[in-house]
Formats: sequence, structure tokens, C-alpha cells
Amino acid sequence: MHEQENGLPRATAAPYTRSRPLPPSRGIIAVDAKDFTGLPAIEHEVVSRTVPDLIRTSLDRAGLAELWNDRRFPASTGDGYVLGFDPSLMPFVIHPWLFTLQEVLTEFNIHALGALPIRLRVSLHIGPLPDTGDAFGGNGTARNDTHRLLDSRPVKAVLASSRENVTQVAAILSDRCYQDAVASGYTGRHPDHFIEVPATVEGKQFAQRAWIHVPLPSGPPPGPHTPGDAAREGRDTDGAPEEVGRRDPSGGIRVTNRAPNGNINTGTVHGGQRVTVTRRRTDS
Repeated sequence: MHEQENGLPRATAAPYTRSRPLPPSRGIIAVDAKDFTGLPAIEHEVVSRTVPDLIRTSLDRAGLAELWNDRRFPASTGDGYVLGFDPSLMPFVIHPWLFTLQEVLTEFNIHALGALPIRLRVSLHIGPLPDTGDAFGGNGTARNDTHRLLDSRPVKAVLASSRENVTQVAAILSDRCYQDAVASGYTGRHPDHFIEVPATVEGKQFAQRAWIHVPLPSGPPPGPHTPGDAAREGRDTDGAPEEVGRRDPSGGIRVTNRAPNGNINTGTVHGGQRVTVTRRRTDS
């Protein structure tokens, strides 16, 4: 975009008015630190600086130093980091990088005396993005969707329902990413390592098919899991049937449906239905 003679920026042509080249396809990595906003303010800058260092170290250990060195439109998001890369490397990002990131975070959290543990949500996507090489590059629908996936309920719930001493990484893949890199067989991980989920974001008009992958799954933390816990992790607690992701011993996700004082249908109901709640009288 260039300036006109009057000093105002020159607008681009309106959408749908003429054909233009499609921007290059880019792989996108976005990460967020769990519970960042709950940290004391003095910790924010430290975490913001540490997250990209952890990404760089893990990419190097996974044999992907070139991805970091050639990264496109890198940016800190305060509680995380985002970057673009050559999409042909996406199979290696899914594996071994995600598992290597898990190992690096485990090592960091063990040895970072006095620092709060850093656990990361990771979002992976592939899509066309303008790559102008300046501060305004990399903006577009593909990047927006990457951040929506990162903020979606399923990936937040999975990380929250895992043990913090074991599971440091929970990843969510867009359906495009999954189909191109996993279902096609290019990634060194069987599709059974990935769980299909409906990705939605509280307060946003966003709903997409996506895939959860946890490099090192673990059981839920000890103690009861109440609707209040779910609300803190971004799940609905308004009395509607709630689906809570839990890891079972086999490594998959067990879904528990709850509807207090109501009922849940898993099929088709014909002719209507009635719910009767009977309360037992207790003699004084």
C-alpha cells in the first residue's frame, strides 16, 4: 500500500472486484502460556521473554533450527508467540517437535528454581498469508483462525485436566493441518494419537472441526472437578449439558456428559419427553 499525493494511504481494490494472486501458503505456530493472566505482574515480562527461547531451543533439539532461523512474521503476544514457516516442514513440527517441546518444558520446569512452571497450549494451521517482510505481514484469516483454535475450549480443557507435573503441552491442529500432514501419512504419528473435537471459543462466532494431540498425556489432577473448575478453563457452566474431556488409562479422551436436574439424549427423540424430579421427604 502506497501513499497518494494528498498524503493519505492508497486503499486496495475492494474484494470480489478483480482477480489477484493468492498469498503464499504458510505453516503457522501459535503458543500460549497457561494461566498467564493469573501470574503476578512482575512475572509477565520474564515469561514473555522465556517462551520464544523455549520454542527456539526445542526446534533446535528437534532438528528444525532452519525453521527458527527462517521464521516469518514472528511476534510476541504477551502470553505467547506466533510465527510462520515453510508448510512443507509441518509433519516435522507435529512430530518430533511437539514431543521435544514437552521434554524441554519438563526440563525447564524442574530446574527453574523460584519460577512458576510454564505449560503451553499450541495451535498449528496451514493457510495463505501475505508475507510482506515488514511488521504488517502475516495478517489474514488463516492467522486469525490459528489464534481462535488456541483459545478454544477443547485444548484448554485437556491441558487443565492433565497433571501439571507430567503434561506440559497440549496441541490443537486445524482440520487442514491434520488432513495435509497426518491423515496423508507424512507425519510420524498414527492418526490414533489425535482426537477429533469441535473447536469453539466463548464469546466468539467461531466453530471448526479440529484435532487434539497431547504428546505426553496424564490423568486428571486429584480432587473433584466441579462446574466452577470448568468455567475457569473456558468451558460452559450455565446448566447446559457439559462435556468434560478426561484422559483414561489407555491414553484416549473419555467424555463425561452431565445435566443436573435434566436429561441427556444421545439419539433421536420422537413425540417429546418429560423430566420429573422427585425429592424424598426427610422426617425431622
